[in-house]
Amino acid sequence: MLIALNKPFGVLCQFSSEGDRPTLKDFLEVPHVYPAGRLDFDSEGLVLLTDDGALQHAIADPRARLGKRYWVQVEGTPDAALPGRLTQGVPLGDGFSRARTARLIDEPAALWPRDPPIRSRQHIPTAWLEVVLTEGKNRQVRRTTAALGHPTLRLVRVAVGAVSLETLGLAPGQWQRIDPALLQLPPMRRARHDLTGRRQPPGRSHR
Repeated sequence: MLIALNKPFGVLCQFSSEGDRPTLKDFLEVPHVYPAGRLDFDSEGLVLLTDDGALQHAIADPRARLGKRYWVQVEGTPDAALPGRLTQGVPLGDGFSRARTARLIDEPAALWPRDPPIRSRQHIPTAWLEVVLTEGKNRQVRRTTAALGHPTLRLVRVAVGAVSLETLGLAPGQWQRIDPALLQLPPMRRARHDLTGRRQPPGRSHR
């Protein structure tokens, strides 16, 4: 089973409660599924969930080189050299961060209003980037744009592999089951395990 969820801003990417903050269980009531890669509390967008341990690993493991595409609103007006600096590599405390691709874009037409909206400053402009990552460093986009002088104000994950919110048309908080083949992952040849540890024959997922 594979589920696509549009995680709203201000939601913990987990099912266990933590204080009074909302979690995935407030939007999704499907047993035995877990996120295949996290999305920060203050970030929005596509989260994939599955009950298949090998599929979860293939999606989340940076060695799989599965691209995650983000729309990034940053403070200030970046120059034309910024995308190249993101792809060439930005030094962070835990090594270099390198985007697969990066480009300046207009504000995406398909973007929904954020609740609550970002704090706007009358005399400070903002700009949008589209960034594709295959790495999995903690808060990678926010750290790299801040290191380059343009703090991230809003971060939306819009696609994982070939699965995108643009195609699915999910509003914040909405979800649907999707075919894992949509990810366009290479064939999984080894026997798989679901997230309870039970072995499954190749080509079948626990349901």
